[in-house]
Amino acid sequence: MKSSILYSLFFLQYVAAASDKPLKPCTIISPTNRFFDLNPIRRMPLKDGEKKAKGDSDGSWHAKGYDYGANFTLNFCGPVVEELHDVQDLDKNLWRNVSAFYEDGKKVYAIGLENTEPVFRGRKLILNYTGGSLCPSPKSKRDAPTILPREIIPSDPDDEDDKPSKKKPSGDKDKDKEDKTARRKTTVISLLCDSEPLAKTSVSFVAAVDSCTYFFEGRSPYACGGVHSAQQALSPGGVFGVIALIAILVYLAGGCVYQRTVMHQRGWRQLPNYAMWAGIWRFGADMFIILTSSCARFMPSRRGYSRVSLGHENGRRGRRNEDENRLIDNLDEEWDD
Repeated sequence: MKSSILYSLFFLQYVAAASDKPLKPCTIISPTNRFFDLNPIRRMPLKDGEKKAKGDSDGSWHAKGYDYGANFTLNFCGPVVEELHDVQDLDKNLWRNVSAFYEDGKKVYAIGLENTEPVFRGRKLILNYTGGSLCPSPKSKRDAPTILPREIIPSDPDDEDDKPSKKKPSGDKDKDKEDKTARRKTTVISLLCDSEPLAKTSVSFVAAVDSCTYFFEGRSPYACGGVHSAQQALSPGGVFGVIALIAILVYLAGGCVYQRTVMHQRGWRQLPNYAMWAGIWRFGADMFIILTSSCARFMPSRRGYSRVSLGHENGRRGRRNEDENRLIDNLDEEWDD
């Protein structure tokens, strides 16, 4: 009984260790234990000499901007396929990591860099890109209201010292400047499940907040989730085999202990149900002997050797008869003399 418990604990620890393996990039397990893999909807550039598959679109995913005045290009869990140049407010070594961008005239604005870790906000599957081009300052917005400074009229000349200064300290200016430079364009993609039989992946633009944060909605069959195949280290047949092996070990161990301690058996007789297994072994041995002996008669080599041996024996018998006759004749002649 104790051995069965130990084997069961070992099996559970093995399965738990297999389930703790790190996930691949662009995969996630939901709070409801469903597995999501977004790698199939990631567009990859064609290799040298590789032809485009039938039904595949050129380049990355595209979303129409409608009233925003620009169309968007993005990819899932990876940089865009297109080769970018002169991306605004980004170092040249980061151009190849841009996962979403749009063009305004001849200028290219990045709205997020590559990210391979989707997250869950409740039950919403979210893919977030950060670190794009700089967000525009509030002064450059068309709808930003212009607020004039209010003039303070002192009621007493002695209160002039209490008049607040309109000039800001240099430290505050530097701080405001840092805050403006720290704000960069970001992208938020909300992925929804599309379980239609002929459904295809699509991306649509939802809104832009302050020309700094862009919201998209993606629909795809790959956003429906499934069973994590890597979590199950053994197949159903393997699980059944492990259970059967544990049962056999428990049967042998328990039977040997019982036969040795209670029945005081020694040697092979310690095995549980020794008489039954011995009878099965003898039956199998007898059947093997019967089959091999019956098949041996049909072997040509055995038949040939038997013929040679029979012929040799007949020759020896003939020579014996001649010798006997010759001896009898000699005895008859001596008797006559």
